[in-house]
Amino acid sequence: MAEPKVKYDRQLRIWGEQGQAALEKSSICLLNCGPTGSETLKNLVLGGIGSITVVDGSKVEVGDLGNNFLVDESSVGQSKAKCVSSFLQELNDSVKAKFVEEYPEALIETNPSFFSQFTLVIATQLVESSMIKLDRICREANVILIFARSYGLTGFVRISLKEHTVIESKPEHFLDDLRLNNPWLELKSFADSIDLTVQDPVAHKHIPYVVILVKMADEWAKSHGGKLPSTREQKKEFKDLLKARMVSQDEDNYKEAIEASFKVFAPRGISLDLQRILNDSSSEVDSNSSYFWVLVAALKEFIANEGGGEAPLEGSIPDMTSSTEQYINLQNIYLAKAEADFLVMEQLVRSILKKIGRDSNSIPKATIRSFCKNARKLRVCRYRSIEDEFNSPNIPELQSIAVGIYILLRAVDRFAANYNSFPGQFDSATDEDMPRLKSAAISLLSDLGCNGAALAEDLINEMCRFGAAELHAVAALVGGIASQEVIKLITRQFVPMSGTYIFNGIDHKSQLLSL
Repeated sequence: MAEPKVKYDRQLRIWGEQGQAALEKSSICLLNCGPTGSETLKNLVLGGIGSITVVDGSKVEVGDLGNNFLVDESSVGQSKAKCVSSFLQELNDSVKAKFVEEYPEALIETNPSFFSQFTLVIATQLVESSMIKLDRICREANVILIFARSYGLTGFVRISLKEHTVIESKPEHFLDDLRLNNPWLELKSFADSIDLTVQDPVAHKHIPYVVILVKMADEWAKSHGGKLPSTREQKKEFKDLLKARMVSQDEDNYKEAIEASFKVFAPRGISLDLQRILNDSSSEVDSNSSYFWVLVAALKEFIANEGGGEAPLEGSIPDMTSSTEQYINLQNIYLAKAEADFLVMEQLVRSILKKIGRDSNSIPKATIRSFCKNARKLRVCRYRSIEDEFNSPNIPELQSIAVGIYILLRAVDRFAANYNSFPGQFDSATDEDMPRLKSAAISLLSDLGCNGAALAEDLINEMCRFGAAELHAVAALVGGIASQEVIKLITRQFVPMSGTYIFNGIDHKSQLLSL
């Protein structure tokens, strides 16, 4: 068997050993193992999830061979859950695979406690009434729930849990933490020890841009009443001052300083996003608070006191033109400040834990360190219950096709509840089904208070033409998105989707609706 580190080498570079450990500890339940469920689980099994339980009461039919790679001709007539779980097991022998041959709807009705054993439940192809019941069960048991559905050329994915907190949100673009607009004492002293007017041209072109900007910002502030450049004219003037200090045209360090001058103009202190998290009522912690909110409570104290309005320093610096000696000195100054901030944060965390009657060492050093490093990038996601959304969605203007698809995906469930089949499922009834689906959609819109809203006629006809078919290409895409969200939720890295994701394969578009 391949060494785990070799086996999962490429993904370890994305979510690291901690993320992989979280995946390997998790247990996942899949409801319905048609193509959408099978594709979702296949991605997770290959990624090294801990254990899977496949729940499906149906038998493999000949039709399943055309849209599901995890069954073959020898599977026809056998339990679909059994066949899919044994095929999945073959993909990765370090994953524990189990199956339950029962219809998910029956389990939801008769054995709700079944779901509390899992880290996360992936519910595919469920109708509205079952979704609402399952959502209640999982929220009660604090189990993460993700819905995925493929319907003809359309599909949706929706996450549901009370709260999800992220320390390592890993945004693609984020301003590095250099504090050029608010340098601490040691950084200032280091900058003061370097002479920008040094005569040696080699020394002049190897002064790090961080030093140039700290010194020039200080110079500017002294002649502008302690304020940094803020207007367009002032920013241009500041850049011109930097240009004027260049001795020759090939001084890359000054070019870097001009390019990075916007870091001096950035407002001091913390972002509005972080301020919102600090102001959240959950930051008033008690003995039941999660470790995330205990860390936030400590951060609040740090910013108000030792931090002087700033979060703990991250401690890393980017590459820049510099002499080796000055770069290493600068690196050490940033590392020392980050370490000092971490030690203060650690003391605050320990004392808060003690205050709320918890073991003062219950949050490991590594977690506090990671929190300090990512303090400016924290994210909190909260999700409305499915029932709330279904009863009173924040429906935007019905111009967007994604909203039309959302309404029709719900209307087909109303249709099925009335007629015991989905629109267009039987060719003979397709013509009758179109007006029936239209009236189901209109009655849904009127229940939601959207009277008079128009749905495109051709979209209604398309939904009937789909006949509730699960197409493999759509299932693969929807399953891919669902499994990506599962990984974000379990590793607690990156930011999961905040709304209802609608895939529109008719126009090759997708949209996230905040309902």
